[in-house]
Amino acid sequence: MTAKADRPFDIVVYGATGYTGRLVAEYLAHHYQGKGPKWAMAGRSADKLAEVRDLIGAPADTPLVVANSDDPASMQALAESTRVVVTTVGPYQLYGEPLLKACVAAGTDYADLCGEPGWMREMIDAYHEAAKASGARIAFSSGFDSIPFDLGVFMLQQEAKARFGSAAPRVKGRVRAMQGTFSGGTAASLTETMKSVAKKPSLIPILQSPFGLTPGFEGPSQPMGLLPEYDDRLGKWAAPFIMATINTKNVHRTNFLLGHPYGADFKYDEMMLTSPGELGEKAAHAVAEMLKNPFGAKPPKPGEGPTPEERENGFYDVLFVGEWPDGKELRYGVKGRFDPGYGSTSRMIAETGIALLDCQAGGGIATPGALLGEALVKRLQDHAEITFAVEE
Repeated sequence: MTAKADRPFDIVVYGATGYTGRLVAEYLAHHYQGKGPKWAMAGRSADKLAEVRDLIGAPADTPLVVANSDDPASMQALAESTRVVVTTVGPYQLYGEPLLKACVAAGTDYADLCGEPGWMREMIDAYHEAAKASGARIAFSSGFDSIPFDLGVFMLQQEAKARFGSAAPRVKGRVRAMQGTFSGGTAASLTETMKSVAKKPSLIPILQSPFGLTPGFEGPSQPMGLLPEYDDRLGKWAAPFIMATINTKNVHRTNFLLGHPYGADFKYDEMMLTSPGELGEKAAHAVAEMLKNPFGAKPPKPGEGPTPEERENGFYDVLFVGEWPDGKELRYGVKGRFDPGYGSTSRMIAETGIALLDCQAGGGIATPGALLGEALVKRLQDHAEITFAVEE
């Protein structure tokens, strides 16, 4: 097996012909043309890869790698050809394990967009120790779920310790505003998660628990954010947030992997703010009702997603509020341009892949926050039009 430093590629984008993979490849082609990492596009069909390469305006000499998750030899060859794999091929519970296994065996760093906590926990149980041994750094959830939330809490706590000498024992994540759409890949992942629970009821406690990704550690009872509530401090109604179930697990896993710098008794939840008064209350209840069937009667198909205009006009604005028992409070904001799930996510996973090239952390199945922390925050601020800032 070739030593990592001598491999032909720095980064391979696996799934480059899919909706999100194409956006990742396009970002690398345009943002880092001639001055960035050595990268390649990978997928099942050489013809389709060549077609996408030309469509996105990537250089004609961009390397193309044919690989298929059904073919273990091609997964091994892919993993051994690069220092980092960025994969957008989901649902990961259907297609993810062969590539993950190959990366762990080859000591290859890996970033994905997985928001499927049942599968993530199964992979942690099966491969975390092997990844530690091989040095492979595995970063799940390297997109909108869960980077802005994971790193938002991380940065708030860094500021809390600098300012007050202690981490905030309670943090509230509150989405103030967001404009974006679901893709078919998101809908397919949720559908497969529901199917997997039917086949494996043992996954139910993992999906339900905020500590489902911290094997061996169960923290205190958490505020769940499942019902609309009025937030006195913020003066607004708050509704359940669809991504809270995965984000909260990743925030707790980061705290767990770093040795509980937020405290072993840390409490965290996420909700979406509406507005004050009666209208806000109605909106909060309407959101809660909508989440029972978030995709409507006709969910999008895999490969479908927002238009270029929708991606360009999307945005998100998340507030984190740190609270202490003596009444102290610290507010921290994370804001991003572009559609959160696609325009911004494609930049986040690309920058995670690049940040992994300089990462000094040990191997294991981790989170972007635990592996990369402030180094990734800096990359996202410098390149991906995401801001992280204390709010006075």
